[in-house]
Parts: sequence; structure tokens; C-alpha cells
Amino acid sequence: MRKLNILLDLSDRINPEINPSAKERDITNIKTITEYFTENMQRLNAYNAKGKIRLFLIPPPANADINSIVSKLNIDCSKMDNSGRKEIYDNLTSLYSEQIENIYNETIQTSEWLGSDIWRFFNNDVKDYCVDSDSSYRNLLIILTDGYLFHEHSQYDRGNRYTYLLNRNLSQFRNQNWRRLVEERDFGIISEREDLNDLEVMVLEIKAENPANSFDEDILTYVWKKWLGEMNVKHYEVYHSDLPANTKTRINKFLKSL
Repeated sequence: MRKLNILLDLSDRINPEINPSAKERDITNIKTITEYFTENMQRLNAYNAKGKIRLFLIPPPANADINSIVSKLNIDCSKMDNSGRKEIYDNLTSLYSEQIENIYNETIQTSEWLGSDIWRFFNNDVKDYCVDSDSSYRNLLIILTDGYLFHEHSQYDRGNRYTYLLNRNLSQFRNQNWRRLVEERDFGIISEREDLNDLEVMVLEIKAENPANSFDEDILTYVWKKWLGEMNVKHYEVYHSDLPANTKTRINKFLKSL
């Protein structure tokens, strides 16, 4: 059985003036995820199709319309009868695609780029929300983000470890010796836990906010992997933004592995 969790970063990475293709890429990626979910339902047949899929926006937005949409995307087939599961099987992909587009349109229209508190989500909530108490579930978390970390309420540092990844702490590593410097200075994200051995994480759409900073994607990917490893995440992959067809291959490989 699968517990699929999707975390969306609704920071200015989805601002069409900054990243015109972000919305369509994310919707396409989520379509691949929901198609996998329904394919898994088909393989298990209705009685055994007890998968779960959920969307997270961290922190929950103040916009009541968006919160209402998110609640519709929390699906637990283990609590449904066969007719309810059939309805999910028939409509899940269209439901997610339509509602994710609504979330993005609403966010873009209001232009409230508050950032996504991914660090605090991992620090406080990820195990409670994304790891099922039933050990028969495979717990998967897919994060759609550009790789930069920022939220106004999570700006802490400890030596060369941070709760954020921004220009102000990345700029010193933007050269061909970045890997050596990162290791020598123990640069990275503050890790506060080591108990995520029942969680698998995939991070998609890492992308430099400024094409001139060509090292950012490599640095961000490396630092994210370092952080996930330190938290003892069971299996993790981190990928830069790519053509949707290539990303689809990677999503399917991740979801169908193990």
C-alpha cells in the first residue's frame, strides 16, 4: 500500500514573471503522480486499494478558498467502500489537475509570496503527517520546489548551518571549488532529527533563480541530499528542473522502486 504526500512550494518560484513554466511543469508532474496512484489501485483491485494521497501547503495559507481546495485533495481509500474507490479511480487525476491549477491561479493573482516553511515542516511535522502508523504502507513525500529555502518565521543559523538557503549564504560557494568549500566549512541545513527511516523523499524542480548563478543547482542539490541523509531518510532523490518527459521518467522510477 502507498501513502503519497505532495508538498508544494508556493513561493515566488511560481511567479510567471520569474519562472513562466513553473505552473505547467508542476501540474504535469502531479498528473504523473496521480496516474501512478490510480494504476496502483488497478493492480490491487478495489478491495485491496487502500492507498492514501494528500497535498500540503506549509504553512497553510490564510486564503480560505485555497484551504478549502486542499481539504478536497486529502484522499484516504482505506476509509471508502468500493463505490467510493471507483469514483477516486475515475476522477483523481482530473480532480488534482483542476484544483492545483485553481490553487496556482489564486496564488498568482494575489501575489502573496510568503515562502514555504519546508525546514519547519521537516523539523516539526513530517513524521506525524507523512508516515503512516500502519507499517504496511510505503510512505512517500514528493516536494516541488526550486531548492531555495525561506520563510520569514524560520531564519536561524548555527555555525555554517542554516534553516534557509538564499543568496546571502550561497554566494560564497559559487565557483568551481564549491564542493570542497561546502565540505570544509560544513555548510548545510540545520538537522534536528534522525528518525525518518520510514520515509522516502523526492525533490523536484531544483532551479537557479538567476541563470548567471550556474553553480546554484549543483550546490542546492548537494546540500539537500546531505540534509535528507542526515535525517536518515530511507530513500531520497533530488533533481533539477528538466523537460516534463524526463521528469516523468524519474518520478515513475522513484515511485516504482523498492
